[in-house]
Amino acid sequence: MRGTSRRAVLAAGLMLSLGAFPTLSGCAAGRGPGQLRIMVPTPPGGGFDQTARTVKAALEESGTVPDVTVFNLPGISGTAALARLVYEAGTPDLVLQMGLGVLANSHIDSASHSVSQTTPLARLIEEPEALLVPPDSPLETIDDFVTAWRDDPSGMVIGGGSTPAGPDHMVTMLLAEELGIDPAVVDYRAYDGGGQVQAALLGHEVDVAAAGPSEQRAAIESGQLRVLAVTSAEPDPETDAPTLTEAGIALRFLNWRGLLAPPGLSESDHEELLWTVEELHASDEWRVELARNGWTDAYLEGEGFAVFLAEEEERVGTALNRLGVTEAGG
Repeated sequence: MRGTSRRAVLAAGLMLSLGAFPTLSGCAAGRGPGQLRIMVPTPPGGGFDQTARTVKAALEESGTVPDVTVFNLPGISGTAALARLVYEAGTPDLVLQMGLGVLANSHIDSASHSVSQTTPLARLIEEPEALLVPPDSPLETIDDFVTAWRDDPSGMVIGGGSTPAGPDHMVTMLLAEELGIDPAVVDYRAYDGGGQVQAALLGHEVDVAAAGPSEQRAAIESGQLRVLAVTSAEPDPETDAPTLTEAGIALRFLNWRGLLAPPGLSESDHEELLWTVEELHASDEWRVELARNGWTDAYLEGEGFAVFLAEEEERVGTALNRLGVTEAGG
C-alpha cells in the first residue's frame, strides 16, 4: 500500500480542482451532448456494466442524449479504463462508469492514475452488499456462517466479483476483522462479474459470496441463491434477510457508483455534461430504474462529488492499510 502522503496528495488534487466547477445554475441553460460514450472498467455482466447500461437506457429513453454507446475496457483491476480517461484529456463525449472499486484499486501498485486527475461529474447510487449461498448450502442463517467461519477461518471459501481492494473483497475483510478473524488467512477468490460468481456458488467452488443484490436479483427471486444477510443500515424490502446489525454484527457497508469525465474539459463541455447528469437524475426513466434495481438514490454532483471523492480516498486508503491489502492488490 502507498502511505499517508499519497492519500494526502490525491485529496489535495481533488480539492484544488474545486474552483474549476461551474455552478448548476450555469448548466441549466445548456444542452446535453448529441452522443456519449460510457466506458466500463470491468467485463460485461458486473455491477459497473449493469449501471452503465441502465444509464444508457434512461438517457436515451428520456431524450436527454439520443445516442449513447457503452463499451468495456477491463484490465489492471479496473484502472486501465481510468488511465484511458486521463489520456483522453479534453474529450467531451467520454465518461467513465466508476465507483468504490475503481477508487480503491487506484491504490494498488500497478495503477498509474487516480481519480484526482479526472473531472468528477456525479455520484449516482448506493447499494449494500449481500452475503449469498446456493439453495442447498448447509448454512441456513448468518449465525451459521459466522460460527462456521470462526471455527475454520481458512477453510471457508468466500467469492466475489471484485478484485482485491474492491467492494466485495473489502466487505469480506471488514467482516472478518469485525468477527475477530485475521484477514490474512481469509480465502477470498475473485471472479469476473456476477455471472461467474453465481456459477461459482452453484458449482460449490465457494461457500459464500459477497455481491450487490441488484447483480443477483433474478437469481435471488427465482430461488437459485439465498441471502444470509445484507450490509445496509436498514433491511432491504426486496430481500428476505436480516442486516448484519440485526444479527448483532456491528458492520455497515455501502457500495456506490458514479461518473467521471476526462480532465481538461472546456467550460462549455463541462457544463453540458453536468447538465446531462442533472437531467438523468431528474428523469422519470431514471426513477423507474432506481426502483427496479433496488438502488438508493445517492445523487451528488460536481463540487460536492469531488469533496466526497477526496474523503473516500482517505477513508479507503486507511482501511486498506489496516487490513493489510498489499500494493500488488493481494
